[in-house]
Amino acid sequence: MLPPRGTAASLAGDPARPRLLERYARFLPLTSATPRLSLGEGATPLVHAERLGAAWGLPNLHLKLEGSNPTGSFKDRGMVLAVAKALEAGARSIVCASTGNTSASAAAYGAAAGLEVVVVLPAGRIAAGKLLQAQAAGATVLAVRGSFDDALVAVRALAGQDEHPVTLVNSVNPFRLEGQKTAAFEVCDDLGGPPDVLAIPVGNAGNISAYWMGFRAYHAAGAIDRLPRMWGFQAAGAAPIVLGRPVEHPETFATAIRIGNPASWEKAVAARDESGGLIEAVTDDEIFAAYRDVVRHAGIFCEPASAASLAGVRKLRAEGRLDPDATVVCVLTGHGLKDPASGARLAAAAPPREAEATLAAVTEALGWR
Repeated sequence: MLPPRGTAASLAGDPARPRLLERYARFLPLTSATPRLSLGEGATPLVHAERLGAAWGLPNLHLKLEGSNPTGSFKDRGMVLAVAKALEAGARSIVCASTGNTSASAAAYGAAAGLEVVVVLPAGRIAAGKLLQAQAAGATVLAVRGSFDDALVAVRALAGQDEHPVTLVNSVNPFRLEGQKTAAFEVCDDLGGPPDVLAIPVGNAGNISAYWMGFRAYHAAGAIDRLPRMWGFQAAGAAPIVLGRPVEHPETFATAIRIGNPASWEKAVAARDESGGLIEAVTDDEIFAAYRDVVRHAGIFCEPASAASLAGVRKLRAEGRLDPDATVVCVLTGHGLKDPASGARLAAAAPPREAEATLAAVTEALGWR
């Protein structure tokens, strides 16, 4: 029997917070030997952003808050399954390349599973909060002189050698996307059906592919009666799918999507085409404006890459390419505290005021008299 829509608390496991692998077991490649690993991932909020939607002329705008996962990003959905399957296969070590969020997630789940974790990062190109998470969890961190794409080539080669067997847990590991597709199930369960548009940032392109897998699986099972359009957004300085060619030196302040040759490129294009959707580019200025507005008008502090989905929806609505009555879900892939340097740019616009600790001084500093 399929999970009833809108009744997350009534599913498997703890009635207050069911484990992700148990909640959607029917749709996942689990066996009796797969450890039911969990750090409390999944069941993330779907927030109706009424004030932000009103400002943009989209009264049915919703935000999927994947920054509420244990390590602060959507990566935990796929990592829990990838690490569980690695344990099932007898792995002792896992490795990943990362722009930051994957490394934090791999380090956390590897620590929980008692595995050696190696993360390979592009030197000097990782947000501080993400690097700190990997280091704090005890991962071996190797910074290579090159891009994320160079790091991914290196770890794929590392995982392919026999001298020191290691399981690769990047999104090229099929269990990653299998786990990530559960977010599409949650969106449908919480809305009571699919959205008209699912908008999502595109970096390595695994997440847009995973959501499409999830929507198709729910549709095939009869849980939903139609499919949404998939709208992906890349940063203009790192938009290989939009350009139709790899970008040798991708550039954007949205570090999580600063990728020039996505591993799931073909899957993302299929999701776009099969859903009647699109993949377009937004500028860093457009991303920053959305990054600022979502916390000022909706109270949600997300990392810059997350705001690419918002920037794209805002742009297309302004251009008249989005029906104002459409139900739109924007996926916010990571928490704002992942990237404190970018957050400081927001804070700089509203520095603290100072005053003596008296009612008269505080009132004056506030401009209330």
